[in-house]
Amino acid sequence: MSLSIRNQLSGTVTAITPGEVMATVKVRLTGGQDLTSAITLEAAEDLGLAAGTAVRALVKSTEVSLATAPVDGLSIRNQLPGTVRDIATGGAMAAVRITVEGADLTAVITRDAVTDLGLTTGIPVVALIKSTEVSLATA
Repeated sequence: MSLSIRNQLSGTVTAITPGEVMATVKVRLTGGQDLTSAITLEAAEDLGLAAGTAVRALVKSTEVSLATAPVDGLSIRNQLPGTVRDIATGGAMAAVRITVEGADLTAVITRDAVTDLGLTTGIPVVALIKSTEVSLATA
């Protein structure tokens, strides 16, 4: 199956915390970072997820926010440090490509945000991703 989702990160499930309807799934990415996904309990069961299961974490580029440093006091669980690799700007929006340990991510943000954050190729950034925006597929 081909997907339009550019951000596809390989990893392994390390823990699952089931709830009544939802489950949080901790994934260790190939580069060593930890990522949390919040999916329905039914989806976790349908995928047969358990510790050790190989998965691919899928995140739409419009769901990746950027910061110029780690952010404390924030409910967003996923903060992946990386480096800006490329910026493609349009009239209103920009696609920022980031290299994180073991993977590449794309964040689509406003052109104003690129300017306000002073983003240029080679600077460090932190990709912020809500756990509810991380979908999982078995590898």
